[in-house]
Amino acid sequence: MEFESILSYGAVGDGKTDNTAAFKSALSGGRSIKVPSGTFLTGPIDIKSGTRLDLDKDAVILFIPDQSIYEPVYTRWEGVNCYAMHPCVFINEAEDVSITGEGTFDGNGKYWWDLAAYKKHGQAEPETEIEKKFASLNPDYKTQPGGGGGRQCQFLRPPLFQTLNSNNIDIKGIRLQNSPFWTLHPVYTDHLTIESVRIKNPYDSPNTDGIDIDSCTNVTISKCIVEVGDDGIALKSGSGDDGIKTGRITENVHVSSCKVYKAHGGIVVGSETAAGIRNIVAEDCEFIGTDRGIRIKTRRGRGGKIENLTFRSLKITDNLCPIAINMYYRCGADDPTCFSLSKLDVVDSTPSVRNLTIEDCHATGSRASNGFIVGLPEMPVTGLVIKDCSFSLAENPSSPIEDSEMYEGLPETDNRAVRLRNVDAEIKNVSFTGTEDAFFIEEGCSIR
Repeated sequence: MEFESILSYGAVGDGKTDNTAAFKSALSGGRSIKVPSGTFLTGPIDIKSGTRLDLDKDAVILFIPDQSIYEPVYTRWEGVNCYAMHPCVFINEAEDVSITGEGTFDGNGKYWWDLAAYKKHGQAEPETEIEKKFASLNPDYKTQPGGGGGRQCQFLRPPLFQTLNSNNIDIKGIRLQNSPFWTLHPVYTDHLTIESVRIKNPYDSPNTDGIDIDSCTNVTISKCIVEVGDDGIALKSGSGDDGIKTGRITENVHVSSCKVYKAHGGIVVGSETAAGIRNIVAEDCEFIGTDRGIRIKTRRGRGGKIENLTFRSLKITDNLCPIAINMYYRCGADDPTCFSLSKLDVVDSTPSVRNLTIEDCHATGSRASNGFIVGLPEMPVTGLVIKDCSFSLAENPSSPIEDSEMYEGLPETDNRAVRLRNVDAEIKNVSFTGTEDAFFIEEGCSIR
């Protein structure tokens, strides 16, 4: 396949020249474009159907840190359909797109992270011109659910790379780093391949998830390396009433041969689960220094059926908690009934978790506990099978037990064994070391 150089469209790789116009012209559709060595500064990029974009190893596409140029687009932001900032790279209503090579997309994240930190602690309402613009475009924003990213002040940061309403997308070999927000965020996309992608953001960079598969179908993720400041590889399907109304499930996702470092979770489901997540396999992966290995997080109000998940042959080392299945997830919630210990009525927004298999998974060096599995009294975790696994605490566990997972409303405990509450599970040929008892069993459990 022959590629045209981006240089032929007037681009200059000096790290100073604004190449927005050159990328717009080159990527208008149907072309095969090569980005050679150099640092190419640009504003947001749109990639159209039929495009092949290849980056040389020493090519860097660096995004201009100025929120005023990331004009509103209608997309999904933290699980809600709304207007948000234009993604740095946007593949929207496109098909047959290929992004390859060993080069780098750099989101210039520090600018965004510093703003996010200020707004989280010092701003409760829209203040800037663009935030007020989003508030007018999203008139119901005060009632929309959030996950902690900044919805209440309408600082709706761009993801580094997003596909939306697209089909047959291949993303292979590239490096994504310093993302303003979620890094690689496919939404409403079918037949997606993500292979040998390297993702790196600082651990203290806020809300910089690695890969967020959001209401997508038929997805393959393999041989990726992820090191980020939030969840590593996550599966989502919308939040609350908006996600239920949209009704776009995430299903048929296969994750294999990936490595995740330092993230809040290795393979993660949620917390945006409204339309359901099913038929997921994650296998032959390593999670090194992640807070949690296998992580499922949801709560009342999130909605969705989480079912038919298989986690196989995972190696989890030096984490806080190897398995965290949490239906009392606290982030972004201010309604205390979400965390009631009483049995409530089952409604459309009540989530469910069922039919999970965890097999041949081995964890060592856990610093908080050997596991956390907590369902709702009205909707227990059911059909859970854990077999042929081993879980071991660090020799001198150094982290508080409550760091096992981000929960609210549960009684405190000083037991580092696997915490089980409202769970129906079969556990066979599994070893637990570092605690006197294998399990800390609370109410609503049936363990075989």
